[in-house]
Amino acid sequence: MSAPRRPPHLAVALDSPAAQGPFDAQHYVRLARLAERATLDFVTLGDTFARPGPDALAVLARVAPHTEHIGLIPTVTTTHTEPFHVATAVQTLDWVSGGRAGWRAEVSRTPAEAALFGRRPAAPADALWREAADVADVAGRLWDSWEDDAEIRDAATGRFVDRDKLHYVDFRGTSSTGEPFSVRGPSIVPRPPQGRPVIVVDATEDAAREAAAARADVALVGAEDPDTAATVRAELRARAGELGRDPDRLRVLASLPVELPAPGDAAGLAELLTDWHTTEAADGFHLRPADPERDLARLVEGTVPVLRRRGLLRRSYPGASLREHLGLERPVSRYAVRTGEAS
Repeated sequence: MSAPRRPPHLAVALDSPAAQGPFDAQHYVRLARLAERATLDFVTLGDTFARPGPDALAVLARVAPHTEHIGLIPTVTTTHTEPFHVATAVQTLDWVSGGRAGWRAEVSRTPAEAALFGRRPAAPADALWREAADVADVAGRLWDSWEDDAEIRDAATGRFVDRDKLHYVDFRGTSSTGEPFSVRGPSIVPRPPQGRPVIVVDATEDAAREAAAARADVALVGAEDPDTAATVRAELRARAGELGRDPDRLRVLASLPVELPAPGDAAGLAELLTDWHTTEAADGFHLRPADPERDLARLVEGTVPVLRRRGLLRRSYPGASLREHLGLERPVSRYAVRTGEAS
C-alpha cells in the first residue's frame, strides 16, 4: 500500500502524571513553547470534575499570549455545564489565541461528579455522548450566530453591530437523563477568528463514536496496533458520510502513550510513527507522554529531526490558524449562506 500523500498531523498532551498536576502556569507555557518549536499542530490539556486541578481552558488562555502558532485544545465537559457558557468560553479562547483554539469535548460519568452539582444523577455513557453531540451542535450554531462582518463599530452613529447580521438560535436538545433542554442565542461573543473552533472527540470507546462522526473535526483513537486504528478510522469516516458529512473533513489521529526514559527511544518512536503512517492507520498522531517535561524534550531533540528528514514533519507553520494546520477549511456561517441564498 502506498504512503498517504499528506504528512501526518502531530499533537501532544501536556497532562502531568501527578494526580493534580502543576498549578504553575509557566510550566504549561514552557511545554507549549517546546511543542511549538517542533511545529506540532496542537497541544491538549485534560480536565475533569473527578479530581482537583487547574482549569484547562483558563490555563491555555494563559498560554495563548506566550505562543504564536501552536493550537490550544483544552478539555471542557458537556455534562453538568451550561452549553451556552461552554460555547462562549471556547469562542473567547479562539479570540485570545488569534484563531488557534479547539475544544476537546468530554463527559462526566460518576455519581461523585454528579453530586458536586446536585442537579441530576449520573447517566450511562451512550446518553452522555448523545447529550455531548447536542452541545457540540448548538455550540456551532452559536458560533455562526454572528456573521463575519456583523461588527460595524461606527462611532459616529453609536452603532456597534449590524442587527441584521445577528441570528436567533432557538435550540432544543436532550439531556443525558432524557429531559429536554433549550439554548437561545445569539452568542454574546462575535464570531470566532476560525469561524468555528476545532472540535475534538476521543472516539476510543464505542459510545463516543457517533458524536465524533457527527460533530468532530478531529477524532482521537487509542489503539495498540495500526490495524485497529485503521479499522476505527474507516468506521468513523463511513459513518460521517452516512450523516451527510464529507469524510475528508474529519481527521482521525491515533492516540499513543509515549515514554522516552532513554535517548535512543526517541529514534524508535520515529520508526513506529513512520510505520503506522505508511500503513495509513491514521491521519496523524496524538502523543501522550508519561512525563511531559522529560519526554517532550526528547521528542523535540530526537524524534522530530528524524521525521523532518523523512519529509513527515514540516519545518515551519504554513498558516496562522489551527484549522490551517489541520488542512481544514474555515466554515461559512450557516446563517450567512441562507441570507445570500435569499437575496
